[in-house]
Amino acid sequence: LEQFSHAALFEGCTYPWEALEHLSAYLRTQKLGAIEVDIPPSTHLENPELISIGKGCVIEPGAYIQGPCIIGANSIVRHGAYIRGDLITGEACVIGHDSEVRHSIFFNRSAAPHFNYVGDTILGNAVNLGAGVKCANLRLDHQPIIVVIEGQRITTNLKKLGAIIGDGAQ
Repeated sequence: LEQFSHAALFEGCTYPWEALEHLSAYLRTQKLGAIEVDIPPSTHLENPELISIGKGCVIEPGAYIQGPCIIGANSIVRHGAYIRGDLITGEACVIGHDSEVRHSIFFNRSAAPHFNYVGDTILGNAVNLGAGVKCANLRLDHQPIIVVIEGQRITTNLKKLGAIIGDGAQ
């Protein structure tokens, strides 16, 4: 967290998924609308006043970006990426071709580079998802998600939770 510019999102959280519960409200407290790079004409920005894109980012033609979201400096959003809002990326992240992302947090240098679905998910620092990885986020019986930690079943009170993936995982 010490390297992540949005560490405040995790303040007061006992479990990491609690940050996902606060993500929408946290984004509403941020100064949004700062787009610090040129956007190709064929890229669609939905609610640009709710989108911030940091310096050094590359936004390729044909991407769809819906606010609210913050895309950290030096990140890449490739052609065909579909960002559905409520997203924060750290620095130097990649959202790749035909990857769909919604309601998620990417720590620095994390990547969903091609053909991924990332919903209600937290990717730690330097996580790389292989091609076609799906972080499915809806429990099939529509009950609250239960997480087992050291043998203890903990109800998250979330209806959706994709994955929480630790630093450096591939």
